[in-house]
Amino acid sequence: MGAIEDIILDRDRRGIAQLRAHLPDDFCDQAAGLILERPGRVLIGTGFYILGAGAPETDGPPGALFLGQALQALGYSVTYVTDRYSAFLFQGLASPDSVVEFPVVDDEASERYARLLLARLKPSVVVAIERCGMTASRRYLNMRGVDITEYTARLDSLVLHHKATIGIGDGGNEIGMGNLAEHIPLVPSLPREPNTTRVSHLVIASVSNWGAYGLAAALSLRQAQNLLPAPEREEEVIRHMVDRGAVDGIEVRPVYGVDGFSLEENRETLERLHALLRRHRLGKPLRSS
Repeated sequence: MGAIEDIILDRDRRGIAQLRAHLPDDFCDQAAGLILERPGRVLIGTGFYILGAGAPETDGPPGALFLGQALQALGYSVTYVTDRYSAFLFQGLASPDSVVEFPVVDDEASERYARLLLARLKPSVVVAIERCGMTASRRYLNMRGVDITEYTARLDSLVLHHKATIGIGDGGNEIGMGNLAEHIPLVPSLPREPNTTRVSHLVIASVSNWGAYGLAAALSLRQAQNLLPAPEREEEVIRHMVDRGAVDGIEVRPVYGVDGFSLEENRETLERLHALLRRHRLGKPLRSS
């Protein structure tokens, strides 16, 4: 199973791959196992506000969407959780009743909202993909160390009050990176003040979308069914989100790319995962609307 992790950590530009030694070799497979042990509803939290552009980024929501569609193909119900700065990205891609807009409010109100949401939806698993998480000082910091707390809903509460959780990140400040909080500051290119929210299983990748695809690939191998999106569909979704107002988080502008990687470079990672599945005789990609 190490091949999946090799693919999603290739072309690392931030130093995130230096954390791999602190995780199981098959971290994608282990996260997939957690999901498959717990049928029902999965909450997928995502959306990261880019302060310099005043807009959400293209990393996170595409991966969340396609992981959600993979889970739906396996019989799970899926609810996407984000905030008012990113919710619009799912318009035209997911049914309106499957998207929850978590309010941007203080700690106490966030805690109350999270508990009510968990009680109402009763998810079997909670997943966070490229979702900024709280630091030890209870702030939300972007990759440059700038405080974006006022633009970030506190989705940490959903993870902290659930026993089966998965975090997917690529930079050290995302929900789930609390698993490696002691190691992250030792990598010069990663945050000095990382996220502290821990999860049951952590998935790291050079781009968080790729981490979501890696998890979908691991689910595919376990279920003997190709659950990955077609590469051309990934391009369509990224273009759709950029056209609606998303930006590349590294370029800080509305270009068709993710974290400084072009559509073609993103496609290469997805195609390599498809090639891996074909070697296991899992050919046709998941059909998605």
